[in-house]
Amino acid sequence: MEKKSAYITGGTKGIGFGIAKALLQNGIAVAFTGRKAQDVERAEQELSQYGEVFGIVSNARNLSDEQKAANLAVQKFGRIDYTIANAGLGIFKPVDELSEEEWNDMIDTNLTGCFFTLKATVEQLKKSEGYFITIASLAGTNFFENGAGYNASKFGVVGFTQAAMLDLRKHNIKATTIMPGSVASYFNGHTPSEEDAWKIQPEDIGQLVVDLIKMNPRTLPSKIEVRPARTSK
Repeated sequence: MEKKSAYITGGTKGIGFGIAKALLQNGIAVAFTGRKAQDVERAEQELSQYGEVFGIVSNARNLSDEQKAANLAVQKFGRIDYTIANAGLGIFKPVDELSEEEWNDMIDTNLTGCFFTLKATVEQLKKSEGYFITIASLAGTNFFENGAGYNASKFGVVGFTQAAMLDLRKHNIKATTIMPGSVASYFNGHTPSEEDAWKIQPEDIGQLVVDLIKMNPRTLPSKIEVRPARTSK
């Protein structure tokens, strides 16, 4: 039996890195992408201690990039069993101050990027009867001030994933969207510190992905909310 492998976008740090680490520790080969070569090289070196890992420079906002990256992953590992669309971007400001460029950046990265990642890997998922997972957010159901663009993109991810699930299940492909609350990551320019101990850790999301993969397909949720165990002080 061939070793199973995963394809993760935005895997150089934060949630994507945590997912990659957890999958590697469970014997799954991982191909991950990032936009900057130096970040990809650093993450690949750090993750290599946990298993077979392959870093690829790719922009999830570009379908051609994603297709090339997915092809490289298949050349490396022979298959893709799990696709995790994780690449994300957040810009938070009043809607009347949000620029067209900022709006497009969020929609293209957070929402269209999920579509492109699925398009690039879906034929492999059909062969493996695999699993498509998106990383949305609690912002995908809860709106908030200064979040118009981000909310729009994450509401879209939730709807996209659930509708895609209905299409993909005809090919025995499973689909779930994970909706984390506050995560101790580098998102939006934040640098994790000891003060983030109350938050969800990237490794927690990684373990959740591992748990989902191991679940009976008949009991898999189409979406799952993840909240911190407590709130900040």
